[in-house]
Amino acid sequence: MADILTLVFRTFMSQTDLKNDLKVTPPSPTTCGTLVLGDHNISRSVLLLAAVTAAETGMKVIFFTQTQIQSLPVSLQKCVPSLSPESLKKIQFCYPCRVEDLLQQVASLHESINMSPAPPSLIIIDRLERYLSGPGDGSTYGFHPGEQSFAAHLSALLCDSAAFLTQQLKQRSSSLAPCRFIASFESEADTRQAGGEASATDPILDVLDRYFHVHFTLVQDRSYEAAAAGLQEVWHIYLSGTGITQDSCTKDHKDTLNVDQEWQLLIFPDGLMEFKLL
Repeated sequence: MADILTLVFRTFMSQTDLKNDLKVTPPSPTTCGTLVLGDHNISRSVLLLAAVTAAETGMKVIFFTQTQIQSLPVSLQKCVPSLSPESLKKIQFCYPCRVEDLLQQVASLHESINMSPAPPSLIIIDRLERYLSGPGDGSTYGFHPGEQSFAAHLSALLCDSAAFLTQQLKQRSSSLAPCRFIASFESEADTRQAGGEASATDPILDVLDRYFHVHFTLVQDRSYEAAAAGLQEVWHIYLSGTGITQDSCTKDHKDTLNVDQEWQLLIFPDGLMEFKLL
């Protein structure tokens, strides 16, 4: 599943890092879930960038979120100024309010297969922690044991739905198989261990780890060097997990295996985003 995100990285890589022999290739045929961990504002931009990038390659995308999307963020418009309307039509935004609604909509994805010319190849869930939080306005956390059951149920359902949709894509001889899924999650503590790993003390995260085999961890760089570079924000991105394969990784700009990758996300004052491999 990291192949979608590394495709985003390569597509929007810093111009100073580009090599003449580096080519943007379609995602590899590997399937597993990816969990984007960290600041929800940055993770949402990354999810939208992944959705648009996937749509540009011909994939149909289902994007679940509680927040209405009236227009694309400025950062996304800066990155993809020539985004075609046909590509946007491949992204279907769904707005379930509660985790029960989300479960029902994910479970019903298979029902629309016969009515659709192309099954989705990418399922995205924005701010999973809000769906799993207890009663409240959604701005605070209130996890309890019931949320762990919801987390396991939803994750298992995502795996089953992705497997079913993958089978449908293959039966149609589609080059867009398999179906992949990504979710963003901001931990209650949002603490980081050495090396950029998310804290493993969150009980919900412990459950999600059983189903999401790739971690995409965001850590903000607040150093003087980052501020002196004239950038609005600098984020370190750590890719890790058992779902990362040789086809989905690059090291030193070559297609070789590097299980634990580190990238930088550079955000300029005008909103433009670029990625840099460290």
